[in-house]
Amino acid sequence: MRAIRVASAALLGMTALTLAMPVAVAEGDGEHEPERNVTSFGFNVSPSTIAAGGRVSLSVNGCKKETKVSSGVFDTVTIRKGQSNASATVDWDARPGAVYEVTFQCGHESGHTDLTIAGGRPDDPTHPPTHHGVKAGVGGTAGGFDLGQIGLGTALIAGSVGAAYHWSRRRTGDQGG
Repeated sequence: MRAIRVASAALLGMTALTLAMPVAVAEGDGEHEPERNVTSFGFNVSPSTIAAGGRVSLSVNGCKKETKVSSGVFDTVTIRKGQSNASATVDWDARPGAVYEVTFQCGHESGHTDLTIAGGRPDDPTHPPTHHGVKAGVGGTAGGFDLGQIGLGTALIAGSVGAAYHWSRRRTGDQGG
């Protein structure tokens, strides 16, 4: 009988912990969260960083229609139905360090990605391309710890464990008397 009470208390405590965790994980300030870009088809620009005048490879998969690829840094390209690749030449007057949006339009659905312009010109030894690190997200702990949320979570867990203990002890007293 005691094993059932201990298991019930442990289960209640774990349930409280599980229910409290998504609130702490899901809550964010929204400033550093990337925009969601979910489509029913896949798309890619390669390389994602290139010098002005360079050629990029545009690829799409899962699109059953003609795909239009457009950007402010190259002419619109059409990837015909049944094909998955095309290429585009980046304008020579693209600003080094600028980030341009590349839009893939498949039927009525569209998705976008970024294309970064590196410094220098291709095949120009006087202006070699500059390479920058990847554009990464902030990660899970970039905002630091919120002591208020930690305290609230601790209080909820302690309260649920205490309540489980109280109810398991009370039932024991009722049955014994």
